[in-house]
Amino acid sequence: MGSHTELPLTRESVIGAHELIKPHIHLTPVQTNTTLSNLASTPQTAEALKGTPWEGQEPAKPKIKLFFKCENFQRIGAFKVRGAFHAVKRLIEAEGLEEVRRKGVVTHSSGNHAQALALAAKTFNIPAHIVMPKISTPSKIAGTQAQGAIVHFSGSTSQEREAVVEEVIKDTGATLVPPYDHPHIILGQGTMALELTEQASSLIKSEPALSVREGKTGLDAVIAPCGGGGMLAGNAVALHGTGVKVFAAEPSFEGGDDARRGVAAGERVTTVKTLTIADGLRTPLGEINWRFIADPSYVHSLYSVTEDNISDAMRLVLERMKCFVEPSAVVGLATILYNEDFRRLVEKEAGVEGWNIGVVFSGGNTTIEAITKIFAPVEGKKAEREEGVVGKDGKKVAENVAG
Repeated sequence: MGSHTELPLTRESVIGAHELIKPHIHLTPVQTNTTLSNLASTPQTAEALKGTPWEGQEPAKPKIKLFFKCENFQRIGAFKVRGAFHAVKRLIEAEGLEEVRRKGVVTHSSGNHAQALALAAKTFNIPAHIVMPKISTPSKIAGTQAQGAIVHFSGSTSQEREAVVEEVIKDTGATLVPPYDHPHIILGQGTMALELTEQASSLIKSEPALSVREGKTGLDAVIAPCGGGGMLAGNAVALHGTGVKVFAAEPSFEGGDDARRGVAAGERVTTVKTLTIADGLRTPLGEINWRFIADPSYVHSLYSVTEDNISDAMRLVLERMKCFVEPSAVVGLATILYNEDFRRLVEKEAGVEGWNIGVVFSGGNTTIEAITKIFAPVEGKKAEREEGVVGKDGKKVAENVAG
C-alpha cells in the first residue's frame, strides 16, 4: 500500500478509522464475569506457584475487576476485519473504486487476516488474491474461498509466502494489504479500544458495583495479546494520552514471547519459530508496530505465560463464561490470573483501590477437534505424541503459519 495514503498514527486517526468502518463491522459486546474477577483478586496458592519462577514467594494480592471485549463475536470470528476494511476503504479513497477493482488486492495469511481481507474485498466487488500455506487449517482455507477469494498456495515460511505474493503482484498488479505491519491496519485494529473504553464506562454507570471502587467509572488498564503487534499497537495508539495503561501478553513456549524479549534487549526479534497452542501469536513483531510497543509511553510492559496457563484460562472462559474462544484470545486473562510479575505490578500501582482492566478476546476461530486435543487426558496425549499430533509438553502442535 502506497505511503502517500498513510495516515499519522494518532488517536484522532483511530477515531477517523472507526467512523469509516462502522457500517461494516459488528459492535462486539463487552462482558463481565464475577467468578473470573474474584479469581483475579484471589492470591495464588503456594501449591500453584510450585515449579514457577515465583515458588516460595509471597503471592501477590491485587484487586481487579475484568471487562472482556469479545472480538470472537466479530465478523469472521476475529478482530482482523477492522484493519482489513479500513485498509481497503483508504485504498479506494486514494485510487478510486474502479482502479482498485481493476488491480485487485493481495495478502499472505494462514487464517484470520485471509478471511478478513477476502470479506472486505467481496463487499466492494474487488478481486482478492490470498496466499496461504498448503498446511493451513482446512476450515480457514474453506472460509477464505467461501468469501470468493482466489487462494494461491505456498510453503509455510514467510519467505515462501512473500515470494508467491510477488508473483501475484507481477501477474495481476494487485495491491498488497499486509496482515499487521501497516498504518491503516494498525489504525483499524485500534478501533476496538475506543469501543471497549466507552462500553465499560456505560456498564459501570448503569451498574456501579461492576467497578473495582466507588467513583471509578472507567478502565485503568487494557491487556491485549501480541503476535505481529498490529492490534496491540493500534490499541496503544488509540489509548495514548487517555490515562488508560496498555499491557501486552504473549505465550512463552519456544520463544513465542519475542516482543517481550526484544523490548528487554532493546532490539526487535525478527524471527520466531514456536509451536505454541496460541497459533495466532506465532508471528514476529512487525517493524512499525515495534516502534510503539517498545515505547513505554504507549505500552507499559509486556508479559508471557505458559501453555498450561493458556489452557487453564481457556477452560475457565469456556466453562464459566460460556464463551467460545481460541487459545490466542486468552493470553491476556492468563497473564492476569497466573503471572505474578503482572499481579504484583497491579498490587503495587493500584494499591488497595485496585484496577478495572479491559481484556481483549481477539477471536474464536478454533474447532471442537482442536479444543479436544488441548484438553485430552494425559494418556491420550501420550498416544498422540507418539503419532506426532502433540508436542512433548502435551500440547497440540502445528506448523508455524500464523497470520
